[in-house]
Amino acid sequence: MDLSHGRIVHALVVKLGLLFNLVLQNVILHLYASCGEMSDAILLFDKMPQRDVVTWNTMITQLVKRGDIASAHRMFLEMPDRNLRSWTAMIAGFVRCGKPKRAIDIFREMKQVGLKPNEATVVAVLAACADLGDLDLGRWIHDYSDKSGFTENVLVCNKLIDMYIKCGCLKAARDVFEGMKKRTVVSWSAMIQGLALHGKADEALCLFSEMNQMGMKPNDVTFIGLLNACSHMGLIIEGRAFFARMTTDFAITPSIEHYGCMVDLLSRRGLLQEAYEFIKKMPITPNAAIWGALLGGCKVHKDIEMVEVAMRHIHELDPHNDGYYVVLANIYSEAKKWEDAARVGKMMKERGLKKTYGCSSITINGVVHEFVAGQSIFEKWNELLVPLRQKGYVPNTSVVLLDMEEDEKERYVFGDSEKLALVFGLINLPPRETVRIFKNLRVCEDCHAAFKLLSEIVKREIVVRDRNRFHTFKDGSCSCKDYW
Repeated sequence: MDLSHGRIVHALVVKLGLLFNLVLQNVILHLYASCGEMSDAILLFDKMPQRDVVTWNTMITQLVKRGDIASAHRMFLEMPDRNLRSWTAMIAGFVRCGKPKRAIDIFREMKQVGLKPNEATVVAVLAACADLGDLDLGRWIHDYSDKSGFTENVLVCNKLIDMYIKCGCLKAARDVFEGMKKRTVVSWSAMIQGLALHGKADEALCLFSEMNQMGMKPNDVTFIGLLNACSHMGLIIEGRAFFARMTTDFAITPSIEHYGCMVDLLSRRGLLQEAYEFIKKMPITPNAAIWGALLGGCKVHKDIEMVEVAMRHIHELDPHNDGYYVVLANIYSEAKKWEDAARVGKMMKERGLKKTYGCSSITINGVVHEFVAGQSIFEKWNELLVPLRQKGYVPNTSVVLLDMEEDEKERYVFGDSEKLALVFGLINLPPRETVRIFKNLRVCEDCHAAFKLLSEIVKREIVVRDRNRFHTFKDGSCSCKDYW
């Protein structure tokens, strides 16, 4: 039924005195809400002489779909009775609006009232675990799904793969993938992307070949994973070939994300002029992310001239993104162009922009512990410095882009958020257990060097998920092979 016919039916319901027919009222309410006519839906909801759980769930589900999580939650709290669908809608809603911790809180409340999750609930909770990095709960959900027979569901398995990948458990993700009786293109694409994020480009490319042999046709997301794999490991020839094959072999028109991957690939390898020419020839208008990829390459390869080209476009397209200004200020500081760096800082202040500070988190026994750069240094770190220095560790103070004395710079790098999270993990986790850290920004060069040595000293695997990828430190080396 379309909206116009729905309005006619609604008028007839009123005219015939059928306002007490709850089934009819719920159908009309669903029509208004699903067609985006929320004002009409709310008006009808408020006037309904009777409501049941279907009525409330319709409103909550549609409010969640439209991103109005506050109104949805308020209505959820007002419900006289809630069923599993009500709880699942709220869990999915909080995940959708970027509040995975709140989603998990709702899930735990649901368990306390005695409700058992179904497959839809499991999918929503796994998405929250993936975003938050809550591996313990993710494993519990996996075990529950096995016992409940939910792992026969492809959607559940796909979410398990995604959760394990984002929690840094690549082997567990691969085990789920290999154990699936039926796989969709989403399954293959998720695994390829996971291998890419973990620096396993060769395995990602092999999996793509296997996918082709199985007769599974790739989609646009598959190629984002392949191009990311090439970018993270500097595979220029392979990356160019995949980009070309999208259109020639699979009739897939590249999107802005695919172009962004190519710019990132070229820029990381220092082919900045080629990346710039590639951008100029794009058939679609480049966005700020495209120019940001070029800017990132300029920082790595210290090309001041190209930096200013990229920033001119970024100023026009995304003038309020603090991240780009911070990168620019850092580039100037590394080049000892203090006046230019100060000018960028002044520009940020004038525009009301504040720098996003580094924050790292670690989950222990289901509790997320967060650390920000500059907090008190643990005594444990000072203990670790002794074997670190014996292994040849010298603090990389070049990452401190401030005009200060060398000893002050050393104290500054020792307070990096990922170091604090690591030390906290070493103190509180059982011996030999993998330490998993999540950082909101790119891992710093000094932490990267220190973590490689520490993985050998403390005899532990250290997994860091930063803004761009995963770094798995083990036996003195990193999965990124120092190309990041």
